Amino acid sequence: MQKRKSKKINKLRGRRAAGYGFSAGHRASGQRGGKGMAGSKKHHYIKIMQENPRYFGKWGFKRPQKVIAHPTAVNVGDIDEAADRLVARELATLTGKRYNIDVSKLGIDRILGSGKVTRKLNLTGVKAITPRAREKVTSIGGTIDLPEK
Repeated sequence: MQKRKSKKINKLRGRRAAGYGFSAGHRASGQRGGKGMAGSKKHHYIKIMQENPRYFGKWGFKRPQKVIAHPTAVNVGDIDEAADRLVARELATLTGKRYNIDVSKLGIDRILGSGKVTRKLNLTGVKAITPRAREKVTSIGGTIDLPEK
C-alpha cells in the first residue's frame, strides 16, 4: 500500500512564520510593501521615479482664465441672415440696398467664411476676417473696413 506524503504546511504548523519569512509575510499586502501607491515617497520612491519621473511636483504654468482672451467668431452667412433683424433693432442701417453694420458694436471679434452672402454688406469695425469671408462679401459688391496694421 502507498504511503500518503504529508503536506509541507503540516510540518510548518507551530513555527512562527510558517515558511513566509517573517510574521506578517503572508498577511494582506505585507510582503510587497503595500498596495497601490503605498510607499511612493519612501521605500518605492526609486520605482516611481523610473516609471514616471514627473510624478511629484508641479510642471508648467496654467494661465488664469480671466487673463486669456476669448474672441467671438461669427460666420459671414449668419451676419447676412441677421441683417434685416439688425435693421429692425436699429443695430444696423439700410441705405438703398446696402446694409451698414458695425460689427464691433455687436461684440464680434472675427468673421469666418461659412454660409451664403446674398446682400450687399458694408462691414465696419472689423478686427479680423478670413480670406474666404472677405471674398464672399466683396464678390457681391459689399465693402469691409479693416484697421491698418
